[in-house]
Amino acid sequence: MIDRDDLGSWLEGPKIEREDGDWPGRRLGLPETGSHSLAPAWRRLLGLMVDWFMCLAIANLIGSSNPFLAPGLFALEHFLLVSTLGYTVGHRIFGIEVRRLDGHVPGLVKALIRTALIVLVIPALIFNRDNRGLHDLAAGTLILKR
Repeated sequence: MIDRDDLGSWLEGPKIEREDGDWPGRRLGLPETGSHSLAPAWRRLLGLMVDWFMCLAIANLIGSSNPFLAPGLFALEHFLLVSTLGYTVGHRIFGIEVRRLDGHVPGLVKALIRTALIVLVIPALIFNRDNRGLHDLAAGTLILKR
């Protein structure tokens, strides 16, 4: 009998085959595990959720019915904190940080590019074999474990 596994689906996407001894970040000269290795997707997602729900809570406390208040607060928080400190509240809680490829804090321009693309959502859902989203590729940034 033919089942779903036999047919496959375009939703599954291409299989990313890794050679023995390969890991996300190796091509960038990053360690496989530990401090300054690429952060796993679950930490990034949970950090994003903390930031988003925090901004929703603040918007609700303000009591405005403006539908752009929470996304605006999220963008402002992300831009200000990533450009100056290299992490958001959610990043800090989950032990991750945003860095340029040279290891420094992103700064204003890279943080602005990254924030603009994250607010659009879709670029953050598309990533390469080093688990870097389009927003990180466009801004020249990485999310690393602290």
